[in-house]
Amino acid sequence: MNETIFRILAAVILFSGAGISIYFRRKADRDSGEKLSRSADGTPMMLVIRIFGLILWLSPLVYLANPQWMAWSNIGLPEWARWFGFGLGIINVGLIYWLFVSIGSGITPVSATRKEHKLVTYGIYRWVRHPLYTVGSSLHISFGLMADNWFIILLAILAFIVMAIRTPKEEANLIEKFGDEYREYMKRTGRFLPKLWKSTKVHK
Repeated sequence: MNETIFRILAAVILFSGAGISIYFRRKADRDSGEKLSRSADGTPMMLVIRIFGLILWLSPLVYLANPQWMAWSNIGLPEWARWFGFGLGIINVGLIYWLFVSIGSGITPVSATRKEHKLVTYGIYRWVRHPLYTVGSSLHISFGLMADNWFIILLAILAFIVMAIRTPKEEANLIEKFGDEYREYMKRTGRFLPKLWKSTKVHK
């Protein structure tokens, strides 16, 4: 019975986060009238992102279809840890909605920016420059906790690492577009988590 409850809760968290993402991404493409080419990051990087993305989404769906198919990667977590995963998931769904509302049409599937992109420094972006990578990975980790599955958690961590590798290119594009405005923004914000102290380093 408990497994059924956690499957239902995990499905609610996963599909809530995915639904918010899909809605705002489509809205951004529609409102901007611009659809960016996925070739902007280069073929090797996009290939890695697509492979990780496919496995990252298929694994939770396989668990939801039949937990026994993912039993080989069970951890054996205590029930409180799985409930903790649910609580973390609720927080992440709220953060996903907040970040998409904050960035609006500025959200893109690649590191390139839209032609009319404006630098967003309010909402969650007041403290973190790339909250989507942190929150998205954390959402899948929360699913992995609810599913009691180390493989799903590992995939979420690896996906975050891949996106972190791409981030310097994304920030180089933003510096090229916004110049000193973005450099100043970098000084007062954290890349993936809020910064606890201000930096005086000048980013080139």
